[in-house]
Amino acid sequence: MLAMTVVAMGVVSCGSKSETQAHKVLVVYYSQTGNTKAVAQEIATKLGADMAEVEAVTPYDGDFEATIGRCMQEREAGIATEINPLTVNVADYDVIFVGAPVWFGVFAPPMLTFLNQVDLSGKKIVPFCTFGSGGLESSVKDFAKKQPNAEIMPGYGVRAARMEAMPKEVEQFLLASGFIEGEYTPLPDFPEQHEVSAEEAAIFDAAVDGYPMIHAKATMVAARTIPEGMEYLFTAVDLPREEKADMPPTGEMKVYVTVAEGETPVFTKVIR
Repeated sequence: MLAMTVVAMGVVSCGSKSETQAHKVLVVYYSQTGNTKAVAQEIATKLGADMAEVEAVTPYDGDFEATIGRCMQEREAGIATEINPLTVNVADYDVIFVGAPVWFGVFAPPMLTFLNQVDLSGKKIVPFCTFGSGGLESSVKDFAKKQPNAEIMPGYGVRAARMEAMPKEVEQFLLASGFIEGEYTPLPDFPEQHEVSAEEAAIFDAAVDGYPMIHAKATMVAARTIPEGMEYLFTAVDLPREEKADMPPTGEMKVYVTVAEGETPVFTKVIR
């Protein structure tokens, strides 16, 4: 979604000083599997920024089911995850990139503990995250509640299944946000949505096929051209599940799908 578009829009050159030339930058992150760490390292390398890792006193080192089970128990009991002291003083930095995996629609518990303990008032904060299907938007809302006096800037998120696309997307994100200098072409807005055709419905179905958390039907769509091919913004509604017939559908969602030339459609994020 952050790639350069080939439609007829003028190339933008960041002629002014980048954000990082005038400010001291820190990338602070929590990572369980290494995906969020990879994003943090990519950002820090491109910006020449310092890095600091948030670490849980008792690590979440189990498999997916064990991690989710522990997380749910802690949430229900109101237990905050203990973390080790950070190795840097955040007060020394002007711009702080804050990243974590998304669990249950918000940052993972160790990062929530960090955000509850630290005061980021007056600082520019750039959220980033990794996720299974989505959660950047809901995480940023929760972030803003915890740090109401910080300047929350636009963030970046990537599906764990799309980590190979991350380096290029991070570069485009940093260019678009003014953190690094260079030329880029902004993407146009999506046009107004229309009812999906049979061909567009097939694109949606192919993109979400095999992903267990999405059981939905596309109803509306808009499309725009990107360098790799096309990007679609679908509106979809949850469908009842045969194995859980008593569970009502959870409602409407927005699903972003990219179709690179000659490639199978893939969804990039879901907003519920």
